[in-house]
Order: sequence, then structure tokens, then C-alpha cells
Amino acid sequence: MSKGRSMAPVVKRKKLAEVEWKVIEDFCKGCGFCIEFCPVDALEESEKLNAKGVHPPKLKSEDACIGCGLCERICPDFAVHLETKESGGERE
Repeated sequence: MSKGRSMAPVVKRKKLAEVEWKVIEDFCKGCGFCIEFCPVDALEESEKLNAKGVHPPKLKSEDACIGCGLCERICPDFAVHLETKESGGERE
């Protein structure tokens, strides 16, 4: 790999799961692991400051997240959560 290129793996933007991405802002200490390691570059720092004085992560856009769950697993403070979206139909 040449110098200056990102080491992040290339992942197709196919949705793995329909999820709602959530962050408990005051749990975040600003480590940036979720932003740095997101395989589809879906996260960025928000403009807000939390109670610890750091900028918690936010989605760049609603459809940016593919639902892989890496951010949730890598967060050392359990600040990031993915909730599966329920389908609108009834079960048979």
C-alpha cells in the first residue's frame, strides 16, 4: 500500500441490517474508535460538547450506516448502540 492511503478496508455499502444508530452522548469520552474504524466512514464528530467536554460521534447521514455493529462492539464506554428496526407488518 502506498504512503498516504487509508488503511481502512474497502466495504461495499450494502445494508447488513436495518438499524437505528444511537449514542449516549454523556458516556462518550471522545476516543474516536468508532469514527476511525467504521468500515464505511459513516461517522464524524458532532458539533455538540457533552458533559465531559468532548464531541461525541454522529452519523454523517441517516443512510450512511450499514448496520455492521463494529462501532457498538469497539466502544470502550458502551456509548454506541444499534437497535434493530421493526418491520411494519404483522407476524403470521
